[in-house]
Amino acid sequence: MFMVTSSYAAPAEAIAAALPAHRAWVGALYDRGVFILSGRLKPATGGFMLAVGVSRAELEAILASDPFRLAGLLTHTITELEPTRHAPELDAWKERF
Repeated sequence: MFMVTSSYAAPAEAIAAALPAHRAWVGALYDRGVFILSGRLKPATGGFMLAVGVSRAELEAILASDPFRLAGLLTHTITELEPTRHAPELDAWKERF
């Protein structure tokens, strides 16, 4: 499991203009089961995503195709997570951690 944080490297107007393409990209990754949680950081300096079921190399390749990144609007930081406990509601996801 990986936590990806992104940091904006462009003005808010540029981020807003590329947001529809980024949201479509994120949606496709939800459809593939790669992302299980995502959103904005507060304050609005970037965003976050939780990724499961992929290797670090696969995730790096996926992130390289982010429309925000392709346009030079942000950078990504990947942190690998090793969960040791989880809520019972997440039992179905345990093998993907």
